This record gives sequence, C-alpha cells and structure tokens, in this order.
Amino acid sequence: MKNTAILLFSMFSIFGFSQNKSDDRLQIIEDKLAIKNVVDVFSNLADTKEIDKQVLLFTVDGVVQSYNNGQMSSNLKGRKELKDRFSAFLDNFQTVYHQNGQQTIDELTSNSAKATSYCRVILVWEQNGKQLKTTLYTIYKDEFVKQNGTWLIQKRTSNFVRTEVEEVFPIGG
Repeated sequence: MKNTAILLFSMFSIFGFSQNKSDDRLQIIEDKLAIKNVVDVFSNLADTKEIDKQVLLFTVDGVVQSYNNGQMSSNLKGRKELKDRFSAFLDNFQTVYHQNGQQTIDELTSNSAKATSYCRVILVWEQNGKQLKTTLYTIYKDEFVKQNGTWLIQKRTSNFVRTEVEEVFPIGG
C-alpha cells in the first residue's frame, strides 16, 4: 500500500498534477465566473433601475468614462456621481434592456483583472407623442479589483460604437 501511494505521488509529480495546480485552476474559474457575474448584475440592475445597488458594484472611487464614436462624452468618478448621473440618464426611458454578449478576461491576477465585454443596450422613450427605440452597440473595457473577497469594477470604459434610433409601435397599436 505504501509503495502504491509513493508510485501515485511520483506519477502525479512527473505529469505535473498537484493539488496546488488544481486549486489554482479552480480559483481562476471561480474568479472568471465572479467577474462575468458582476457585468451581468450591472446590466440587470440598470434594466430595473436599481441604481443604489448598481453603484455598489464599483469601488468607492470607481470611474466610468463613456465614448460615442471615439469622442469622450462623460467622465464620472465615485459612487455618488455615478448614482446621480446613472439615475438622471435612466429616468428618460420607459424601458431599459441590456443584452450581454461575449466577454474575454484579458488579464487576471489574484486581486485584479481586465476584461472586454460586448453589450447591446435597448432604450425605449417618448418624444412628441411617438415611442422611439434607441439601440446602442457597446464595448466595455473594465478594470476590476478584488476587495474583501469580492470583485468590483474600478474603471469602466464604455465605447458606444453604433447608435440606431427608430420609431416603435405598441402591440395592437
């Protein structure tokens, strides 16, 4: 039995299997899922206009920089400014709907990460008695930090690469 254990240990060592490598791989998978969850929860909370909860996904000094067709349109810093501006913006819309697409983790350490995420944002609003739908095609470049075991957005760069506006008609209307 002792010889079998030594043989198995030797084989694991020779082929690069170790508890530490397995633990490291598991931690990487958990971190990637947690980061994806932050992005998805951000979108869900925007859709339900729960801005108080949404800003808690950012560090206290979190930054959001927005670009439209390559031109900076806003530079927000800190949870209070994020809350005020996100709330004021979303108040303009009857319906807010995010469709998150692919995400890549571009860099990952034990306490920081960079990711790229694609999203289609649909906003329905009214102007001059007409219902309009704005569709924003967005690429997010996010920088995350892990604080007290929780991943938070430290900086988000929102690149709105295409905007479409069209009139929509209610069902049965």
